Amino acid sequence: MGVTRNILMHMFGRPKGVLGRLGGLIMAHTNEDCGPWVVDLLEIRQNDSVLEVGFGPGVIIQRLSNLALAGHIAGIDPSQEMVEQARARNTDAIESGRVDLRRGSVETLPFDDATFDKALAVNSIQVWPDPSAGLREMRRVMKPGAKVALGFTPYSGHPKAGLTEILTAAGFTQADLVERNSWFSALALNP
Repeated sequence: MGVTRNILMHMFGRPKGVLGRLGGLIMAHTNEDCGPWVVDLLEIRQNDSVLEVGFGPGVIIQRLSNLALAGHIAGIDPSQEMVEQARARNTDAIESGRVDLRRGSVETLPFDDATFDKALAVNSIQVWPDPSAGLREMRRVMKPGAKVALGFTPYSGHPKAGLTEILTAAGFTQADLVERNSWFSALALNP
């Protein structure tokens, strides 16, 4: 089991090397429908400032930048491989200053308090070292009234049970679970 988990972490959890590049291609495909659904749940406006945690190959970042044309999109991912793939996919938006992608951890976000109107993470919370700390840190960088969405495909292996409770424990309000096909998302507001 240890070898299998190590391979999966190098492909999907903290992608790096050849396995990370392959994992990025797989993630781009497996999240291609669920990601846009989660983005739609957030009701992105043209001038929104949006944070994606664990942006992987940058497919959702690309969609966000096409929706928030007058806004700003930022992302954080612990994998240098994913940062490189996402930057390559979003070169024009980065060069125009509308997208900022950084390598880092959700537990120590490099953004000011009350910066973002919306925040999301798709298929990533299950590999965070400390999900509760990560959610509290996301909440810190979100504006009052901002909406957060945690989205999952069946491939994530994350259970539905307890998602709204972990959001509430991190200080979010109005936490709710939404399902579509085999996907699910927990939504909440920053008070």
